[in-house]
Amino acid sequence: MKINIETTVNAPITDVWDAWVTPNDITNWNFATDEWQCPKADINFEVGGKFKYRMEAKDGSVGFDFGGVFTKITPNKSIHYRLEDNRIVTIDFNETPAGVRVVESFEAENENAAEQQKQGWQSILNNFKKHVERKN
Repeated sequence: MKINIETTVNAPITDVWDAWVTPNDITNWNFATDEWQCPKADINFEVGGKFKYRMEAKDGSVGFDFGGVFTKITPNKSIHYRLEDNRIVTIDFNETPAGVRVVESFEAENENAAEQQKQGWQSILNNFKKHVERKN
């Protein structure tokens, strides 16, 4: 099952793109709620390169690594990657008069309900939007 989420970021495409692939930016937006954090983001941003983001509760009670391998990169347009569990994720960046429309598609996993996954990923994408717009 494929899930799609999206937002429109009021910022130039280069700022949106850079915030998606820069470790210092990633650690500032890559979490779903204020109770969580992303203390570390390692990224080798090239086709065949790996990434690993540490996501954990601020109280230290739970955490996990989120990682994968980049399979296709079209600068300022799209990023494709394969997660460690072989699910495929694509992110498309489209310039519009209102800003950059970011559309993220991912294959659902089997542990959590699809709606819960959609809400969690959408919350992270909303944090991304806030982070980029705050920087501009």
